Amino acid sequence: MPSSTITPVILAGGSGTRLWPLSRKSYPKQFAALLGDQTLFQATALRFAGDSAFSPPVVVTGADFRFVATQQMVEIDVDPGAVLIEPEPRNTAPAVLAAAFWLAKKNPDAVMLVAPSDQTIPDASAFRAAVRTGLAAVNRGRIVTFGITPVRPATGYGYLQLANWRERTASGIVDLEGFVEKPDRARANEMLESGDFLWNAGIFLTRAADLITSFREHAPDVVDPVSAAIDGARSDLGFLRLNEDAFAHAPSISLDYAIMEKACNLAVVPYGGGWSDLGDWNAVWAAQDRDGDGVAVGGAAHAIGCRNTLLRSEAEGQVVIGLGLEDIIAVAMPDAVLIAARDHAQEVRQVVNLLKRENLTQAEMLPRDYRPWGWYETLVLGKRFRVKRIVVQPGASLSLQSHYHRAEHWIVVEGTARVTVDETVRLVTENESIFVPLGAVHRMENPGKVPMVLIEVQTGIYLDEDDIIRYQDVYARD
Repeated sequence: MPSSTITPVILAGGSGTRLWPLSRKSYPKQFAALLGDQTLFQATALRFAGDSAFSPPVVVTGADFRFVATQQMVEIDVDPGAVLIEPEPRNTAPAVLAAAFWLAKKNPDAVMLVAPSDQTIPDASAFRAAVRTGLAAVNRGRIVTFGITPVRPATGYGYLQLANWRERTASGIVDLEGFVEKPDRARANEMLESGDFLWNAGIFLTRAADLITSFREHAPDVVDPVSAAIDGARSDLGFLRLNEDAFAHAPSISLDYAIMEKACNLAVVPYGGGWSDLGDWNAVWAAQDRDGDGVAVGGAAHAIGCRNTLLRSEAEGQVVIGLGLEDIIAVAMPDAVLIAARDHAQEVRQVVNLLKRENLTQAEMLPRDYRPWGWYETLVLGKRFRVKRIVVQPGASLSLQSHYHRAEHWIVVEGTARVTVDETVRLVTENESIFVPLGAVHRMENPGKVPMVLIEVQTGIYLDEDDIIRYQDVYARD
């Protein structure tokens, strides 16, 4: 019999390029606060927290985001559970199968809920009730997917075609006739009017063992590499790092293509509550609170005489004003601004491709660089100097390191730093500074209980981040 509890498997490895410039490869949308104070990742974790029907989650993410994920869960007092680290992105099928193997080793009857971390589901209670509805089908060996009642003829979603929809039973579970790829506008209108189709949410409920069986039947080329990656996994500071060599042999394929479009044991639970994958800025506009003129704002943004427009300021001290705009998206970051017609929101990926061709860092990198110990951002960059703001979390420490080409001046503006420079260790408090000569072995730590903020002034002939020699690192970075 399946387990009495459900383990959410939170997928947190996507890049979210259609929400550029806020979402980039270095810090994708699931870790950003798109709607309210919580990030999408935090909202996903909280969706199942505090309910005895759900176990602590399994998080699958990339190495670059492992500390971000755990820190964000600590911030909301949610047990991080297990964190599986993908050595490289291989799409959703290998990620989900890795979690299934891991859970099946712990409990052959484990039930898993595959939950993308970049969606919004405002009514968590209603969604948990829908998940419980699906357990009846899971007990019969079915793989359950959740279909969203469509509210418009969307062309950016895949659809689920329902079988015997008119004769569905009181169980709330419907057989699946098939999957439909993203349709054109005419076909989307037809499906909406027929009432036989639901949006494919990409959320699945299944027994881990049943999912593994489906992979062996329909996608055997995924099984051996992922199984070997789990068998060869190693513990890394509390994370489970999948074996790199084995995982590299797994094909890059989505769970839909690998399994769901081939399996015969699928069932659907229709869900009529609010849902969005926030796949583009138009979807964010639709999910945000809007005024009577259809205007949604975020941060220090203001609208005058605008209609059906999204205005967002994502930088401290930056004001965005929209004047007489209609059906426009304007998103301002410190290093880039997007201005687009709302009906072109699906094409933002073309902007990222353009920036890549121009070799511009804005294509993939945010101006704020997140690290295990906190984050930093460049305030001013000159030919032979760089000024940074550095924030170190309580109890965190940078690596013991040195530089070949630059010296550094540190000025503490908030909190207290414990600073090592060669053989000298001292506390540097607010309004105090210290000089780190070129070549000196040094480290900064935050011994306090509040974030420590300092201004760093680098001087030298070469200022890039690869000018670093690490001697000790509590985060075991290479």
